[in-house]
Amino acid sequence: MRTVVLLLIYVILTFFLLLLLLVFWPFGIRDPLLGIAKWAMSLGSKVLGLKVKVSGRDQLDRKSAYIFMANHLSFLDGPLLFWLIPRSIRVILKKEVFRIPVIGVGMRYVGFVPVDRKSMRGGKRSIAKAIQLMKKRGYSFLIFPEGTRSRDGRLQAFKRGGFVLALESKAPIVPVTINGTYELMPCGRIATKRGLVNVFFHPPVPVEGYDQSNLSTLIDKVKGAIESGLRSS
Repeated sequence: MRTVVLLLIYVILTFFLLLLLLVFWPFGIRDPLLGIAKWAMSLGSKVLGLKVKVSGRDQLDRKSAYIFMANHLSFLDGPLLFWLIPRSIRVILKKEVFRIPVIGVGMRYVGFVPVDRKSMRGGKRSIAKAIQLMKKRGYSFLIFPEGTRSRDGRLQAFKRGGFVLALESKAPIVPVTINGTYELMPCGRIATKRGLVNVFFHPPVPVEGYDQSNLSTLIDKVKGAIESGLRSS
């Protein structure tokens, strides 16, 4: 029932978003749309009965650009992190999401980047687009380096694309550990349970000193930080 109520709320918000897009588009205004989206994600967590405990955000510089990398347990992860990350954030998402009427147009407009997960060339184009946006507009990005949701709750292998983005943009990587969302809404489930979600922001990992020759070391360092949060839960 909570999921149905949330869907109805989001349908109403979609019509409101369409009106805002028509007003803001000619002037290139984007940040208010992101603010409304953050509010909507906060509202969604309350409607779904999620209790969210957050730690580690105080060590982040709100004016710096980061690449946030998190484990991926549930459909809930993206909306929760979009709300909890303490600054305007863009996301690299599978291209199918951008087919949602109005929402897809809005996401492209504010700087979200679609990716074709089945095409290596498409993945490289998406990373190149994100690099351009970071250098030109100073955006931060949220990436799930596993590429897709875990089907058993365990951490999967990490893909390299997000780390290439970090190297090219020189932005520090912030590992993020999410606990609890798999139990509340695992892959393949539509309804959401009430419950507790723990989100831990680890200290930023600088990318200076890393390149393609030792990229695997950087990947292991970020993955190890995320795993440490899973072990301590």
